[in-house]
Amino acid sequence: MNNHNEFERIPPEKFEFVQMDARLHDKKLETKSRSFFQDAMLRFRKNKSSVAAAWILLFLVIFAIVAPLVSPYDINDKDKLYINYPAYVPEIAELGWGIMDGSKIHGSQNETSMNYWNGIAVETGLNPVLDIVKTTTTLVKYRGQMVERNVYDLKVNRYYELGVVYRIFSYAEFEKIQAWQDETGIQVIYPYVEPKDIEGISDNPNIWYQVDSKGAAVLDDDGNFVPMYSTRSDIEGAPYHSQRIAGDDGSYIYSVKKDGAVQARVCYYNYYQYLNGHEPSYIFGTTTLGQDLFSAVGIGARFSLIFAIVVSIINLGIGAIYGAIQGYYGGYVDMAMDRVADVLSGVPFVVVATLFQLHMSAKVGVVGAFLFAFVLTGWIGMAALTRKQFYRFKSQEFVMAARTLGASDGRLMFKHIFPNAIGTIITSCALIIPNVIRSETTMTYLGIVSLTDLAGTTIGTLLSQGNAAVTTAPHTLLWPSLFLGLLMISFNLFGNGLRDAFNPTTRGEDD
Repeated sequence: MNNHNEFERIPPEKFEFVQMDARLHDKKLETKSRSFFQDAMLRFRKNKSSVAAAWILLFLVIFAIVAPLVSPYDINDKDKLYINYPAYVPEIAELGWGIMDGSKIHGSQNETSMNYWNGIAVETGLNPVLDIVKTTTTLVKYRGQMVERNVYDLKVNRYYELGVVYRIFSYAEFEKIQAWQDETGIQVIYPYVEPKDIEGISDNPNIWYQVDSKGAAVLDDDGNFVPMYSTRSDIEGAPYHSQRIAGDDGSYIYSVKKDGAVQARVCYYNYYQYLNGHEPSYIFGTTTLGQDLFSAVGIGARFSLIFAIVVSIINLGIGAIYGAIQGYYGGYVDMAMDRVADVLSGVPFVVVATLFQLHMSAKVGVVGAFLFAFVLTGWIGMAALTRKQFYRFKSQEFVMAARTLGASDGRLMFKHIFPNAIGTIITSCALIIPNVIRSETTMTYLGIVSLTDLAGTTIGTLLSQGNAAVTTAPHTLLWPSLFLGLLMISFNLFGNGLRDAFNPTTRGEDD
């Protein structure tokens, strides 16, 4: 009664009919549906480390594609004198930032060495000494008296350090260089110096000034070098009618006949410009073969990526079919096929690759034999993964329903089970690629396989060359190592992120 009285107290205007004159229907969902792929990408974007790895991978791939294209050098461009030289870009070096200036520290340089560097600067106009890093003054006993001796640590531009070198030219080439000099105003050919005219110096083309018996420069009263350029009339050379250095009154000789050609002193930095049309410019420096390391890393990376992707696709195809048959039929079929895989997986990859290179490379080529070595055992892991996925899905209700409706084995395998496992299988390829690159790099680093004839160079080859010169030219090992390290870490983080995104139920587990 009390409840009834409470309802009676509610005013009638508080009651109203809803949708009194309309029929009710289900409303359309206002949110958009997401596909499986979109849902996976949404989960992937939440994994910050995998997203960062994806961007790094994109950068490395772009570098591998673009670097050989933008570099002014081809992999076959090898300079015999600029070997293991540090990074040098003239435009950046002029900014004075201390980077890409081709510099190297030369320690314990005495006054004679300082005269040598100054001699290059005076003659060519290219001063090798960028900075005096440290000066140490010591007292030494000389002829019964204590005198001061300075020892310097110098920051030297290695590209200027080379100074002047001897070169032999045909008469026609000697004429072309003179014409180029007149056109550009850049002095390439310098006056000849007869080595026997300089005491104690026989073959150093950068000693163009008078020295004493100890090799120290003999300076005039004003502290200037005393030139020792040849002016002897009995020396025969090719006619020289081009621009001359300052102070030359026409009496200096610029070449000497040598077996039907002429020998001359040339400033190698300027001669390089004559040969290539531009100044030396090496973003990463040069290799032990005198190649541009920037383009070499790009070419090696390009080959490694393409090779790894091809191997992964082939192994995916073989492994998916093999594992699908194992997982679907099971029983004796699975057992027999598993034993075959066990036998093959027990063969060391190094042995397989070595034997294939020795006995197969002559027929199918070095790369073909190397590819066969990867394919022989590389599909086993993919087959095991596919087999596991088929065991997971083949007893599901949707498979049983399809079998009840009369679906064939092939249709069940590749139309019903395989599409549900493809996410995990495909993302596992992202983890296979770095393994292939690592194995390929190891084999080329050890010299078991040489791919330079076809690929030009590889990351493993660059690492091997850099390892031999790491104490004197650490940059030759730094850049290939940095690229390989970033590639390995990024691929693994990226692959793990994809695996978790496409199959979140196994996050943190190994498939």
